[in-house]
Amino acid sequence: MRAAYQRIAIAIQYLQQHYQQQPSLAVIAEQIHQSPSHFQRQFQEWVGLSPKKFLQHLTLEQAKQQLQAAQSVFDTSQNLGLSSASRLHDLFVHIEGMTPGDFKSGGAALTIDYAFAQTSFGQILCASTPIGVCHLAFCDDQAIALQQLYTQYPNADYRPLDSTFQHSVVDLLSTANQPQQLKLHLKGSAFQLKVWQALLSIPDGQLCSYSQLAKRIDHATAQRAVGSAIGQNPIAVIIPCHRVIQTSGELGGYRWGLSRKINLLEHELRPDHLLRNTDTISYAASRTA
Repeated sequence: MRAAYQRIAIAIQYLQQHYQQQPSLAVIAEQIHQSPSHFQRQFQEWVGLSPKKFLQHLTLEQAKQQLQAAQSVFDTSQNLGLSSASRLHDLFVHIEGMTPGDFKSGGAALTIDYAFAQTSFGQILCASTPIGVCHLAFCDDQAIALQQLYTQYPNADYRPLDSTFQHSVVDLLSTANQPQQLKLHLKGSAFQLKVWQALLSIPDGQLCSYSQLAKRIDHATAQRAVGSAIGQNPIAVIIPCHRVIQTSGELGGYRWGLSRKINLLEHELRPDHLLRNTDTISYAASRTA
């Protein structure tokens, strides 16, 4: 087991140092003296992503940094070892759901409505695109909460607007109401989206361990990656990461505070708790890796 981990660590280090060469699967596998097919399976098991997707993620993150540093799309493509600017364009469109130019502009063409609201579990900031709810977070300081939202797309058009999406969220967090339909607009890597979808499948009023969730998405050895994806969940409560606990039975951490996690679980585990119908939640997703 330790030897396998060390081989994967070497492969990851090689990718981080040679991503500009865009190495093939065979070249990467050669660095740890494995066949391409065996290396592909082992990398997927340990990392939760294929070597190709991991390389795409590295390339995309470097592209973002260079575009934000005022590099042109053409120069960025050349610096990253891509054969043409069209490959960078395709990578952004397929993974980010936008062109490199759109990213460079900081989401200037995107309109995001947001509103603060009080719920039984504390104040929330809810934001939505025309497609659905893209951000839901508990907050104690409105200014800090807004700044965290703004950093996602610094040039987007943010409007303080109490839309129907926000009303649906407040209804869902209410102890008495059930919305007819709630739409989410999620953006994340393929692995993150898989984890968040699995979270949505945890029944209301039930718990799941990190290891059980990893097995549910067929990545039993990727518990750490699953935990990382849970920690990056953009939609509090509705994507119920608070229902995930450690295998030992300990509650573990929670992005919005352990006391709030306890409060949410105590409420859901009460005998008189109104069970939610998860079939009323739908989502559109765009992948970032």
